[in-house]
Amino acid sequence: MSEIRIDHVSRWFRNVVAVNDVTMTIGPGVTGLLGPNGAGKSTLIALMSGFLAPSAGSVTLDGDPLWRNEQVYRKVGLVPEREALFDYLTGREFVVANAELQGLPDPGAASQRAIAMIEMTDAQDREISTYSKGMRQRIKMASALVHDPGVLLLDEPFNGMDPRQRIHLMELIRTMGAEGRTVLFSSHILEEVEQVARQIEVVVAGRHAASGDFGAIRRLMTDRPNRFVLRTADDRLMASVLLADRSVRGARLRAEGGIELEASDFGRFSEVLPRLARDHGVRLHEVTPADESLESVFSYLVAP
Repeated sequence: MSEIRIDHVSRWFRNVVAVNDVTMTIGPGVTGLLGPNGAGKSTLIALMSGFLAPSAGSVTLDGDPLWRNEQVYRKVGLVPEREALFDYLTGREFVVANAELQGLPDPGAASQRAIAMIEMTDAQDREISTYSKGMRQRIKMASALVHDPGVLLLDEPFNGMDPRQRIHLMELIRTMGAEGRTVLFSSHILEEVEQVARQIEVVVAGRHAASGDFGAIRRLMTDRPNRFVLRTADDRLMASVLLADRSVRGARLRAEGGIELEASDFGRFSEVLPRLARDHGVRLHEVTPADESLESVFSYLVAP
């Protein structure tokens, strides 16, 4: 079982600070690295994989520095977000190449196992240039798994996958975490993280914004007012009815139609809304979250 420690790490590119004084520990199991696009997730993963040197601080795997340490690379499997594949190779040739780089005694057999694990056997002899985005993600996953690493770093691994492929990869990630591997995957989609990881690390604008159990962070988010836009058959009546309930903090009629409201108790609001609408004979046409973007959620997390 392996542990990655990031200790007061910063990384800047000329005048741009991508990661700013981040400290976190990634241990066995599945950890979700969550943040909006541009938050610094890919930079952190590059630092953890040993492909990028920290400008300040240290990044270690089981006490050993990762930067320019070829021995620890054998413990790490990496799925980068960027497309850096050799399109003229077949999927199988690409995975075999990494098996050979790792010095495995039987690269062919190891490659077949990894390719079968991610359900790419039928397409392994096609050139990567013919692969869809989801297939490219899966063959990168096979390459990362070919040497059976104890640490897996996955940067936006679900990009481009269809629902069936996504479910399969989620199950595979959960299984590897249950086996005691240290698995970290990044995402900017809350639902992806919720389905796979309990331990969450949140980064916003290069800074470490939150850490801990997903449920605890989710409760922290929902302690803040939840904003919704409602469209009903009688907006004025529905607004007055909802304002009388303790779950609603405020409501106003919109000039373009509908109701904009803040719910201070999301659990109660979601329960009483349909009941109040039914009791007063008001048809609900639409209920839409008004602040569901990650940027809004993270602004709640980092607000004073």
